[in-house]
Amino acid sequence: MTNQPRAEYPRPQFVRDSWINLNGEWEFEFDDDRVGSKEKWHLGNRKLSKTIQVPFAFQSKLSGIGSNEFHDVVWYRRDLTLPEAFQNKRILLHFGAVDYEATVWVNGVLVAKHEGGHTPFHADITDVLQAGTNKLVVKAVDYSRDVTLPRGKQYWHTDSASIFYTRTTGIWQTVWMEAVAAEGYLDKVKITPDIDEKQVEFQFFIQGSDSNAKTQLKVEISFNGELVSEDTYGMRSSSGARKIRLNDFNDHGLGAWWTPEHPNLYDVTITLLVDNKAVDVVTSYFGMRKVSIENGKLCLNNRPYFLKMVLDQGYFPDGNLTPPSDEAIKQDVELTKAMGFNGARKHQKLEDPRFLYWCDKLGLVVWSEAANAYEYTEKYVSRFTNEWLASIERDYNHPSIIAWVPLNESWGVPNIQIDKLQQQHALTMYHLTKSLDPMRPVVSNDGWELVKTDLFTIHDYEWREGVLEDRYSSSDKAVHAMPSNRRLFVEGFPYEDQPILVTEFGGIAYKKSEWEGWGYSGADNDEDYEKKLRAVIRPLLNSGVVQGYCYTQLTDVEQEINGLLTYDRKPKIPVEIIKAINDRK
Repeated sequence: MTNQPRAEYPRPQFVRDSWINLNGEWEFEFDDDRVGSKEKWHLGNRKLSKTIQVPFAFQSKLSGIGSNEFHDVVWYRRDLTLPEAFQNKRILLHFGAVDYEATVWVNGVLVAKHEGGHTPFHADITDVLQAGTNKLVVKAVDYSRDVTLPRGKQYWHTDSASIFYTRTTGIWQTVWMEAVAAEGYLDKVKITPDIDEKQVEFQFFIQGSDSNAKTQLKVEISFNGELVSEDTYGMRSSSGARKIRLNDFNDHGLGAWWTPEHPNLYDVTITLLVDNKAVDVVTSYFGMRKVSIENGKLCLNNRPYFLKMVLDQGYFPDGNLTPPSDEAIKQDVELTKAMGFNGARKHQKLEDPRFLYWCDKLGLVVWSEAANAYEYTEKYVSRFTNEWLASIERDYNHPSIIAWVPLNESWGVPNIQIDKLQQQHALTMYHLTKSLDPMRPVVSNDGWELVKTDLFTIHDYEWREGVLEDRYSSSDKAVHAMPSNRRLFVEGFPYEDQPILVTEFGGIAYKKSEWEGWGYSGADNDEDYEKKLRAVIRPLLNSGVVQGYCYTQLTDVEQEINGLLTYDRKPKIPVEIIKAINDRK
């Protein structure tokens, strides 16, 4: 298919050669009267009246529909025909993300049900496939007005306003199939680097292999095209672990560490052998890097590291939450680096894996933040916990991710200051995250009203340079400030000498396009904008107390015009000037 949208491989950390991209034109239908199930649309015999360009949600222009109306039940249909190379294989059907609930049928047979609008899922559809043409049907159910739903910035009113943007309903990341061996295949691998021991640990998980067969894994690791480790290990069960020492990791790792300045990556090829026959080959990569807190300092690879991040909402004018192309994703990373930032705080969105790939490859640290709900209920707790667990599992291997942020600005826990249940929820998310990933810092509630947390993070949109200089002249002043008229910590959880970072600030509105909108403060012209950027960044660079910052924000987004770039990614002032400001010049 020519001009297929988002045709690139969707899972760059776990690559197989045998795959088919299913993006492109699908049949589509709104089901406002909820008649689809009664009329058995899942059988695939009814032609749907509209078409849509997958993976773009119907609210986006690139979908071919572009409607802001509420349609909480939608159906998709398309035909599948398997190539000859897929014969006698197990066929896995993958969905990158469907917002919010998805039900999937192949040839009228239910193959998958999934809840969670930001996380991937897949189904083995082998046993329901038939010769020739197959019918694939997807029903997506959203809850557009439900403020207990993990939704991120998607607004529950018709039109976007304030800090909330256009909704996303249905398929919004790539749909694809891959063929794996009937004898067994590698389901996933978990990679944990250890720069102190100069080794890397692999945890392997295998599906479908015969317990009576001789099962082995061959692991080949290379760096800059040169093989540095090769070995074959016997597998006695469906899961196992192996630590591999990297003999090239010498000279204190300086030539092989992963940093934003030197994004060194090791390449890995993993081959599954069953009775000495290679049945599955997966390629991946990892970065040797360490994130730690030493004597109150945030460290990267055992050295204090000052974070200069930008808030990145991950919205695009024509695709909304879905980037229009892989090149557009790469461009955002390149522009971020060109402006002198070394990191991005992905805000209220579990980002496309291709974004994390480009951050890994080009060198940009990432704070991974969940898409939060707005209010607290027991149903919210269940929904959110499951989705957060799946998020960590999906992205654990990315070296660019250096912090997990389950909650932001008390979203979902609006009464955390006085409500013990909400405090326990935030504590649970902190400890649950640490139980799955002890190697990265966790922020319990970014911005204010922190409970147990590894980093003490503050949101502060003060624009007066003198006030910022005084506020961040000492840790005591910083942690007892109330920049948003909110206490920065919950009673009973005082500041414990954690690294202090200002993780939202700036937000200077400057109109440079036809977009009308707002910001937290304003500029009148290029010279005024540069002056005001310097006035908010300089005090944080010179503080001596602050160990990093995150400027709001990378781009204008819909009605917000406080980006360093316009919504269509044009710099408001030369990127060299912004870089000079970040570089203290």
